[in-house]
Amino acid sequence: MSNRLEQIDMEIRRELSRLIALLKDPRVQGVVSVSRAETARDLSACRVYISALERPAEVIAGLKSASGFLRRELGRALSLRHVPELVFVRDESIREGAHILKLLETDAKPKDGAETAGPGIGHEKDDDCGH
Repeated sequence: MSNRLEQIDMEIRRELSRLIALLKDPRVQGVVSVSRAETARDLSACRVYISALERPAEVIAGLKSASGFLRRELGRALSLRHVPELVFVRDESIREGAHILKLLETDAKPKDGAETAGPGIGHEKDDDCGH
């Protein structure tokens, strides 16, 4: 990806994050974040990955409904000759990460009274000198 496209993606992500916070649509409430944006080389479309902890399908529907407004405001803020069509996609990476973290925490808990210290910690000699 070219530096120009990376810069456009970063600006779209930043500006959309700001604009989404201003929306009054009740479907787009709560914790909603733009995790990344991927603009086509010809600037015809931009895939915008959205992460929402509550009611993600409703959030995406609300954003699709507001896409005309968001696109117009992006054009004003970014001074692009052609503002790409916004395609909102549900990003599950945060939810998946939280699930993995929960699994790791569950796995890390001691089971059946097992000691929490790992092998060799506090049970064996610390070095070759017998200390």
